[in-house]
Amino acid sequence: MRLYDVLIQPASLADASAILDLQRRAYQSEAALYDDDTIAPLTQTLAELEADFQQQFYLKAVLDGTIVGAVRGYERDGTCFIGRLIVHPDCQNRGLGTQLLRALEAHFPTVQRYELFTGTGSARNLHLYQKQGYRLFRTARLTDKVTLVYLEKTKRVSSIETMT
Repeated sequence: MRLYDVLIQPASLADASAILDLQRRAYQSEAALYDDDTIAPLTQTLAELEADFQQQFYLKAVLDGTIVGAVRGYERDGTCFIGRLIVHPDCQNRGLGTQLLRALEAHFPTVQRYELFTGTGSARNLHLYQKQGYRLFRTARLTDKVTLVYLEKTKRVSSIETMT
């Protein structure tokens, strides 16, 4: 995969089925990591994902006409909540996740904070998020097998902004 061949653009409801298929494929490694194939990204239905399109903004990464990545987010009270950053297993570790994350952040330029979560055992995810400036602010036990790590990134207020 050559990164310059990937197009990142808004996804539409017509992309829901392809995104769900990719999500299920991408989250197989997480399910194996936690020995739990009942994690939400694997059990989400098409109807549930389609309903999410009404409340969240979706970006997709397209390579040769195929969706190879996606991410979703929404804004509430000055925070952009980011969810389910997914990249096709054959396209991982090539910077596509970083591109999607940055593109989603750019779509929400007025927020002061970004928030996302992953599992404590998801070292690659944690590495990516921390490399992009996200910092741990809490953990929460989801099941006997899964503890979630919540990370946030806040925008710095420049001296010019504080003067206006």
